Amino acid sequence: MTQTTTQLSPDRVRSAYGALASGNMEQIREYWAEDMVWLVPGHNPLSGTYNGLDGFLGFMGNVGALSGSSFNMESIAVMTSDEYSADVTRNIGYRTGYEDDGDRPYTKLDIDVVHVLRWRDGKVVEGRGAIFGDGTTQYDQFWGPLAPDGKRKSE
Repeated sequence: MTQTTTQLSPDRVRSAYGALASGNMEQIREYWAEDMVWLVPGHNPLSGTYNGLDGFLGFMGNVGALSGSSFNMESIAVMTSDEYSADVTRNIGYRTGYEDDGDRPYTKLDIDVVHVLRWRDGKVVEGRGAIFGDGTTQYDQFWGPLAPDGKRKSE
C-alpha cells in the first residue's frame, strides 16, 4: 500500500482557516490534527499552550466569547514549504462589555500577526503566533481584564 501525502499550498492553509470559521467539525478535522499544539503569545488570560484539538477549539471559543464574535483575521499573505506555512493576517476585533466611546484603551484590536504552522499528513500539528512592536502591548491590553472605567485590573 502506498502512502499519499497532501501537498501543502497557500490554498490548503486558507482552507484550514475556512474550516475553523465554518464550525463544521468534519471539515475542521480534515485540516487540524487531534493531537495538535497551539501556542498563544503574550501576557494575558488567553496566553499559553493549548494541547489537542479540543483545547485549541476551546481557546477559539474564548476569543469569540470575549469579542462578541467580532474577531476576524484578514489574510494578507501565505507562504508554504514542505512542512511549514507562515501566514500574515490583520486581526481585528472589539471587546465585549465596553462602549467604544474613544476614552477606553484597547476596546478595538487591530494588529498584524504572523502564524507559523507545522503540518503533518495534510493537517496542522503545531501553531504559534507572533506579534510585533506595539501590537504586543495592544494584544495583551485587549484580552486582559478591564475595570468598568476602562483601566486594566490588576491580576
